Amino acid sequence: MKVKGKSVPQEGLKPPEVCTDPAMLSAYAMGVNYFKDGPEVALKPDSEYPDWLFKIHLGPPKKLEELDPDSIQYWRRLRKYNTWQRNKLKKCRKL
Repeated sequence: MKVKGKSVPQEGLKPPEVCTDPAMLSAYAMGVNYFKDGPEVALKPDSEYPDWLFKIHLGPPKKLEELDPDSIQYWRRLRKYNTWQRNKLKKCRKL
């Protein structure tokens, strides 16, 4: 990387420190605290978190055929697919 003026050695970016201690990883949410010098955020017992948090679907997204046509997710997915199709067609169009 060239810099105007005197040549000053550039320091490369350092990757973030990664915690590998299993005890810390099981008791604290590492990297969640946005203060530089603040303590890590301690995890609470499961009973203190809301029930809906454990019902979230974290797997791969469902296909359009698997969704109910009366649900909002079906129509959002259909709109996304149609947008992708229009964008593909626009890219191939000659002016």
